[in-house]
Amino acid sequence: MSQSSSLLAQLWAKADTPGVRAFFLSILALAVALLLAVYSGAAAELGNIAVAASSALFALAIAGWVAVTMVPTLAKRTPLRWIGYRMEYRISRAGWFYIGATLLVALAALNTGNNLLFLILACLISVILMSGILSSISLAGVELRIGLPEHIFAGQTVRANVELHNEKLMFPSFALRVEAAVPKGASAAAVLEKPVFYPFLPRQERVKQSVPVTFLRRGLHVQDSFRIVTRFPFGFLQKTRRVALKSEALVYPSVETSSELTDMFPGIEGSIESHSKGRGHDLHALREYVPTDSVRHVHWKASARMGALMVREFAREDDHRVLLVLDPYSGSAETGNTEKAAERFERAVNLCAGVAWHFYERNAQLEFRGAGIATRLAPAEESIFTILRYLAVAEPEKPGDEGLLLQELAASPDLFKLIVTSRPRGTIAADLWHSSYVVFLESLEERSGRP
Repeated sequence: MSQSSSLLAQLWAKADTPGVRAFFLSILALAVALLLAVYSGAAAELGNIAVAASSALFALAIAGWVAVTMVPTLAKRTPLRWIGYRMEYRISRAGWFYIGATLLVALAALNTGNNLLFLILACLISVILMSGILSSISLAGVELRIGLPEHIFAGQTVRANVELHNEKLMFPSFALRVEAAVPKGASAAAVLEKPVFYPFLPRQERVKQSVPVTFLRRGLHVQDSFRIVTRFPFGFLQKTRRVALKSEALVYPSVETSSELTDMFPGIEGSIESHSKGRGHDLHALREYVPTDSVRHVHWKASARMGALMVREFAREDDHRVLLVLDPYSGSAETGNTEKAAERFERAVNLCAGVAWHFYERNAQLEFRGAGIATRLAPAEESIFTILRYLAVAEPEKPGDEGLLLQELAASPDLFKLIVTSRPRGTIAADLWHSSYVVFLESLEERSGRP
């Protein structure tokens, strides 16, 4: 009893009071009109024509008043959100068998005139009608929400939260399946790779499921719509409701350490140390003594040979400063092979992401340059996701911008630069070459035996 009263209280709290009042007033007026119409018929049979005519006119006037005043008011106050639902229907194999059996019973009933067959036919048709009504009720009032992690890397499996909210006050929903609505011929991966099934969705409650999602390629993956599908209650009819819900996933390039990166890191570390000086253990260079230098660092043999005090400088081990550069060159205009150029640029982006992540794990001082982006020198943890967001949507340079980035870098020979490029060897300027460690994709492909 308490549950029923609480349900009625919820319904009354959410109800449109003027609309409810107009509805019951209309029902009362139509009931009076019906009684007057019945009384008019009875008076006509008794021969009282005047009373019958006046009763009929009063009944007609009341019905007209309801049609002119109450019906438009109720129509304006009625929420017809279900009209905007995009419903799709598909009869299942079991449904086709059922319809075929219904047609056979209908033919038998018409040919024989057997009342029992007509009764069975009515039951079969009512099952079809109930299937359509119950599936519509199950789909109505259900809202969808998709939640994705903030950071997603290509090739790595993450968990996506798929939540359904049943906003209906009285009825639960059964056997709902959520899936991505991917147009035919679409090249982009769907946000939901596999359907998510909800056997039961209680009224006025939310049900959330966590499902694995994997994006194989970097970039911005956009899903504009999803589908909520049900075969409830009998499986004869599959009814689908489209939900317009824009879901975006920005997928970073993969940062997994590959064999290529493992082979590159010793050379990169050596180049960094050769361009840095400090108080480590690896000798960097010799220079003349100044009064602020410690006597412990005097190189006596070199001093005797040079005839002046010489001091040793060491490569600094604990302070890596790296300017990472992604050269937007693709080479499609020179080679004419657009597909190979795009594949090589993708490889350059992945290598750049792996190198940036490596220095992020080392907590190095990292600066990044690319086409349209230049971060400041800061700890890698402050800029790593800014770099990855750029690399997620990075594209090759446009015609007319060839070499502009490298020309800007050549003007700063004092900075050590780590450049990842698709350019062939011999195309990098000498002044840039001497102050940089250049990763040539062409050389890596030759080393790995790629065509």
